[in-house]
Amino acid sequence: MMKKLILLLLLPLTVAAWAREATVSSPDGKLVVTISDAGGRATYSVSLDGQTVLLPSLLGLKADVADFTQGLAITGEQRQTVSKQYEMWQAKQRHFSYEANKLTLAMATADGKAMAVVFQVSNHDVAFRYELPRQKGDNPKTAVVRAEATSFLLPEGTTTFLTPQIDPMKGWERTKPSYEEEYKADAPMAARSQYGQGYTFPCLFRLPGAWLLVSETGVTSAYCGSHLSDYHPGQGYTVAYPQAGENNGFGTPDASIALPGVTPWRTITVGTTLQPIVETTVAYDVVEPLYEPSEQYAGGRYTWSWLIWQDESINYDDQVRFIDLASAMGYEYCLVDNWWDRNIGRERMARLSDYAREKGVGLMLWYNSNGHWNDAPQTPRNCMDTPMARDREMAWLKSIGVKGIKVDFFAGDKQETMRLYEDILYDANRYGIKVVFHGCTLPRGWERMYPNFVSSEAVLASENVFFSDHHARQEPFQLTMHPFCRNAVATMDWGGVILNRYLSKDNKSRHQRQTTDMFEIASAFTNQAAVQCVALQPNNLSELPQAELDFLRRLPTTWDETRFVDGYPGRYVVLARRHGEQWYVAALNGTDQPLALSLSLPMFAPGSQLTLMADQPGKKGQPAGAAAPQKLRTDKRGQARITLLPRGGAVVCR
Repeated sequence: MMKKLILLLLLPLTVAAWAREATVSSPDGKLVVTISDAGGRATYSVSLDGQTVLLPSLLGLKADVADFTQGLAITGEQRQTVSKQYEMWQAKQRHFSYEANKLTLAMATADGKAMAVVFQVSNHDVAFRYELPRQKGDNPKTAVVRAEATSFLLPEGTTTFLTPQIDPMKGWERTKPSYEEEYKADAPMAARSQYGQGYTFPCLFRLPGAWLLVSETGVTSAYCGSHLSDYHPGQGYTVAYPQAGENNGFGTPDASIALPGVTPWRTITVGTTLQPIVETTVAYDVVEPLYEPSEQYAGGRYTWSWLIWQDESINYDDQVRFIDLASAMGYEYCLVDNWWDRNIGRERMARLSDYAREKGVGLMLWYNSNGHWNDAPQTPRNCMDTPMARDREMAWLKSIGVKGIKVDFFAGDKQETMRLYEDILYDANRYGIKVVFHGCTLPRGWERMYPNFVSSEAVLASENVFFSDHHARQEPFQLTMHPFCRNAVATMDWGGVILNRYLSKDNKSRHQRQTTDMFEIASAFTNQAAVQCVALQPNNLSELPQAELDFLRRLPTTWDETRFVDGYPGRYVVLARRHGEQWYVAALNGTDQPLALSLSLPMFAPGSQLTLMADQPGKKGQPAGAAAPQKLRTDKRGQARITLLPRGGAVVCR
């Protein structure tokens, strides 16, 4: 590809008008990108069905080899079609088919320095990235990219659904950014971000007459991650690189690349409804696997003592109880959290793993990523930060039969940190170990790029429901937000379907959970992660209705297909997911009022007799009763009516 690019850069356009403007459209012709070099500034705009959804926005980057933000002219173009099919085990669907039109535009500065911009446009998605060749004389062979001019200028009247980027080395034990800030819904573009550092990907926007989601994918050890800046009138949002203080100040916020080289893909998903946003697969469509899986990885469910029982539960006897709980539920895994090396010890951990295997359960073990990049004290430390330590640790994990690891407390988006993520994943794969990340950044196409990658937190997750009543009250809002943004572009380890009524071991003290049982159960379907935490407690086996336990025993975590049914970010969501031949339609009500819905369910034949698993109304002034199965029939148009209780949920299936 790079050899073709070099030739392309030397090939002048034969039609003068093309040197100033080029367009590329989706296969169905509805989504159109227009690129211009008017005034020596490269810009692009996007329209859908003739409606402008992105005003002329800047392209370009600044590197040590040249300033590619001004004095630019389009010098050549190459057009291709892209068609591919592939499969994945840990995403929102199993079979993928991607069709796109590709345009590579060669550009040059006034003094002859060359770069290219590559656009791939499918029916609802735009992906683009920059390519830097070696310049004249086959040099230089490396480059440092300092910044991007890339911007996103949205129409007036657009509102935002964003979560802020925080300053580095803040928060508990200087562990931020951990990508656990709060979302705001329907905010004005001009509102300054909470910390003045812009916004974390993905970024969702409601335009007049359309929806638009901006993110990035394809970030490896060869580049840094990025985010969006604050809004600037007349310019919009720009791509912003990491802050210098991330990773305890170690490593540059710039990106160092070998030439010829490429940047990650910037992605834009557009729809007149939310369906393309929720169903997008662009994060995976434009990337490729970086290595072969060492074994056939699979999904599953796991129990986790730490969420409610906390650090005191990380001992041999309590972990036996949670292994027994996983076995009783037919779950595949049990996660043993921090301090296991101190409280249980490696020799007894080997015995615990043997016990788990006898019960048909595989262990997953927690690790601190440190290192030197924050003050998080939890151990095991210094096991994941160097190649020698990782190799010793992975070999030991394999020898005792551990199936996965959860690695916590990373430090931002610098290239140095991206290299650590990649190294952990690659080394774990050599020993057949799956990986979950916490206290971490957004995965950027990693499910496809790294076949043993399972999911990342990168969200204000369930542990915060335990920590404070405020976050318990925010849970309905948060979990009706994520299917439209965070979980739309990557798997998400929310960290637990919570069935204790009170956030305590005795289920009688501390603050209450604010959601119904069925909200929690349905969230296991609306939150997508192939290895899903069901944070049952041993007491739940005797306290929960049999119907709820039976339903949780049958919970799938891998999906063959996902469809958006209905919803609005932060208010409610209805998703349909298929596992094999079985469809599940899950609904969450994020509001404190009852919600009556008329749902179109084309995945079931008209007149189908279905099962509705829903909350039972409580007595006046009392919480909702236990969930119970009910009969539900679709009408001759394939529609059905359901009512969700406040902060309640439901699941429809055969």
